Amino acid sequence: MPRSALRPATRPLSRLPAYALYGEPGAAPGPDRLHCESIAERSRLHGWEIRPHQHAALCQILLIESGSGAAWLDGDPVALKGPALVTVPALVAHGFRFDPDIHGVVFTLAEAHLGALLQGHAGLMARVMRLRGAQLPKPGAAELMAAAADLRAEALGDAGWRAAALDAGLVRLAVSIARIAPATSVPEVPVASRALSHVQRLRGLVEQQFRRQPSQAALALQLGITPTQLNRACQQVLGHPAQPVLHARLFLQAQRELLYTELAIKQIAFELGFVDAAYFTRFFRRHAGQSPAAWRMAQRLRAAGGG
Repeated sequence: MPRSALRPATRPLSRLPAYALYGEPGAAPGPDRLHCESIAERSRLHGWEIRPHQHAALCQILLIESGSGAAWLDGDPVALKGPALVTVPALVAHGFRFDPDIHGVVFTLAEAHLGALLQGHAGLMARVMRLRGAQLPKPGAAELMAAAADLRAEALGDAGWRAAALDAGLVRLAVSIARIAPATSVPEVPVASRALSHVQRLRGLVEQQFRRQPSQAALALQLGITPTQLNRACQQVLGHPAQPVLHARLFLQAQRELLYTELAIKQIAFELGFVDAAYFTRFFRRHAGQSPAAWRMAQRLRAAGGG
């Protein structure tokens, strides 16, 4: 019996883990706007089974060109046979089983960033993120496959103006998905639980205000709940209290500023709301294991092919 014929990844877990990338608990997303890898690349390491987990702030787009598998999305089993497409919004519990013949790609990115790119286009983000396993007609999948291939090539390359090209590629991919998506594959998103709703709104507030480093009390007040209720909601949904949500966003922005700009570390610290560069350095070292200056140098050596 093929693996995909089985109900995927439903054995009970003591807690639904929240990952950046599957199997990497506690890891913060990198400074790039996009992570890209083949489906086989990671699932092969785990016996072709990705057990149920969620991403606190990341969404995923899986494009299956050929082969078969099965998905588990918030408890619902979905059979997959290429060409097929699955989108996974942030905080949606999901797991997969794939047959070894699977051929396809998975894109992982910050959901808030994709939302910002598609903000001016009514209904586009919602349509893309509601796809829970669309079977694609082979003749009509060519545009989508081409968009995905170009985006993957850009993500794995190092050509000039790469960040702008990635954003353009993401918009092209989103439009291709929306155009090809069968209307029947776009169910209404279930009403979120109260805790999940609080966490989703918290993430939106953090995205808007992280440079000011609002306190937990200030964020809770804007949500109309107490700090204790906010921490309880985050613990229930994410497995940790509220403060790491803000810290993860600050760390991601710090990585981006260090990698993509020539700003002095003191200036980056000030623009991210730190009272002094020494405090920022301690914060960054706690998350990265090295100082901002050392991290910047290592990343530039790596980009230049020296490490």
